[in-house]
Amino acid sequence: MPRRWFALAVLCVSLLIVTLDNTVLNVALPTLVDKLHASSSDLQWIVDAYVLVFAGLLLVSGSLADRVGRKRTFLAGLAAFAACSTWAASSGSVGSLIAARASMGIGGALIMPSTLAIITNTFTVPRQRQRAISLWAATSGAGIALGPILGGLLLEHFWWGSVFLINVPIAVAGFVFALPLVPDSKNPSAQRPDLVGSLLSITGLGLLLYAIIEAPVHGWTSAPVVATGIAGLGVLAAFVTWERASAHPMLNLHFFRNKSFSAPIVSVGLTMFGLFGSLFVLTQFLQFQLGNSPLEAGVRMLPAAGAIAVVAPLSSTLVRALGPKLTIAAGLLVVTIGLWQISTATNSTTYGGIVAGMALLGVGAGLVIPAVTASVMSSLPAEHTGVGGATNGTFLQTGGALGVAVVGSLLSNRYDDRLRSALAPYRLPHPLEQAIQSTVGSALGAARRLGGAVGATIAHAARTAFMSGMHLGLLTASVVALAGALVALTTIPGRAPASDSHHTAESEAKATLADEKKA
Repeated sequence: MPRRWFALAVLCVSLLIVTLDNTVLNVALPTLVDKLHASSSDLQWIVDAYVLVFAGLLLVSGSLADRVGRKRTFLAGLAAFAACSTWAASSGSVGSLIAARASMGIGGALIMPSTLAIITNTFTVPRQRQRAISLWAATSGAGIALGPILGGLLLEHFWWGSVFLINVPIAVAGFVFALPLVPDSKNPSAQRPDLVGSLLSITGLGLLLYAIIEAPVHGWTSAPVVATGIAGLGVLAAFVTWERASAHPMLNLHFFRNKSFSAPIVSVGLTMFGLFGSLFVLTQFLQFQLGNSPLEAGVRMLPAAGAIAVVAPLSSTLVRALGPKLTIAAGLLVVTIGLWQISTATNSTTYGGIVAGMALLGVGAGLVIPAVTASVMSSLPAEHTGVGGATNGTFLQTGGALGVAVVGSLLSNRYDDRLRSALAPYRLPHPLEQAIQSTVGSALGAARRLGGAVGATIAHAARTAFMSGMHLGLLTASVVALAGALVALTTIPGRAPASDSHHTAESEAKATLADEKKA
């Protein structure tokens, strides 16, 4: 087997820990409610802190990889990821865990675009490159879906910090094997990283996510939420303005003129919105509503994980037959149907009632992620693959972060409204009422302690309120995915002849850069 395929194996296994950490913590959320007394907004921040920093730093990391070398950036990312995972595993409070999760995002941001850029530069034959990217995308998608399974397995035998400590031996092994096997490359004419642009992007996204996550706590129309949301949009607008004017932009906005680049990355962001949002809700549904243990909940996520793992490597075949437009649109439509099917669950729904929806989620994501990645990476010149991989990752991670924030906030807001009405006649002590309204896990714990008719009534009300919030959140995600399918159908270019597709895309990208220099 040629050495490049061994290098691909090292890159994919290393990528696995990065994508696993998007979702590995989901099955531990109920445990964190119990052990660290985390509130609903705490849980969203524990999940999103990693994704927020990850997404905010991806673009500058891609630029850095192009400048100093993709292999060096990859190795630095593995070292940082191992160190910060150790910190997360030993965290003793919500604040410490959120900080550790955020620091892990730095390592993830260094790893992800480097792996994709190395693959694109190592596999120069278009068909082999597409196959390699499909395997990379399959690993990425499978890691997201396998996270709850691995998390459940670890929680069954170890303490909750083990879901982070498992990263360390994998990162060390990836570092050791990468030294002799993974080739290095860089752009000799790359400009210095755009630190101002990176600061603006992470600040703007952070403010926007803060407003969405905290809205159920303070109210959607409260002054802090509205002011923070407007400030976030303003900073993101300043980011776009800065990138347009900068002599060394972190994100070359001229690339977005090429619809083979811009339309697919919007599509993958909308796909991840639905996938991340649904996983955030489903792991809680399986444990709180159906009474599964963390391991049982993780294993029951297999339909989604298995579908991604099986379908993603086959996506390239469908792209060659139908083109990226129809493949991506079909995948998003399947995601739409899956989200809608799960959103119809009620208090009486069993696991069998959501299996079809989870499998459809996996099939749809397995179609979209490789097709988008191949389209984006083939639309750019080889010297800009670091930034290309970073942009793809940024939209993927940002879409996922927004999915958790929006779906989680809709769930939390509906849960609080419905439960407040149900508890009104009982006049419970204020501290107890606050605990019941914070999360469904806290409510069920309080109901067990109270016992009797009151406890049974509170448990039923909490489960009913949770299911109502889950319905609203997943139905919203379904509408977002449907919008993504329409975007793909109307904006992604039609299929180019197979022999000319990469040449045409690269020519378009080079022409775009030439136009920019003339301007």
